[in-house]
Amino acid sequence: MSAKVLTKAAAKEAKIELIETGRGTQAVHDAVVAMRAARRSGSANTKTKAEVDLSGSKPWRQKGTGRARAGYASSPIWRGGGVVFGPKPRDYTKKISKSTRRLAFQKALSERINAGDVLTVDKFTVTEVKTKAFVALVKKATDARKVLLISDAFDDNTYKSARNVKSVHLATATDVNTEQLLAFGKILVTDKGLEKLAARTNGK
Repeated sequence: MSAKVLTKAAAKEAKIELIETGRGTQAVHDAVVAMRAARRSGSANTKTKAEVDLSGSKPWRQKGTGRARAGYASSPIWRGGGVVFGPKPRDYTKKISKSTRRLAFQKALSERINAGDVLTVDKFTVTEVKTKAFVALVKKATDARKVLLISDAFDDNTYKSARNVKSVHLATATDVNTEQLLAFGKILVTDKGLEKLAARTNGK
């Protein structure tokens, strides 16, 4: 299995719509920020003075003790009391339009192709469930430390063989996203996967 660099000419022949201008840079930023924000759990939570499980009775009488006036034990100025303006569970999701997501994907793919970081192979399959066999196939194609492997689909043998290889990530051409295109040293794409990537850049 020999891999070859996907050139601009080859990409255009494969009907990939390349962006060769500065257009789309902001779209890439917006898309990556939105994806990372969506992964945030937003589960940080603090209790206000009304939610703290403490007695509501007055700790001591108003006058005559020589101490400052105090109305309740859950006061924020006391240890164990409520928190003023503390974090509450929230949704960090950011919405971006479909056209922005498509433009970001198209721009990211174009930049990786322009940099010579996209390699193509006829197909990628492992005949037996063996991590060693999977790693050997990847090494034949590229010696990059982190590799994104894209195909139209993967069989069970390939999926199982890749489970323990943290440096290689498998993604189908329909599911791969902008952030993944930017996160790996080299991108290895099968011929059928390339067809689906081309369809995505053309808005299909």
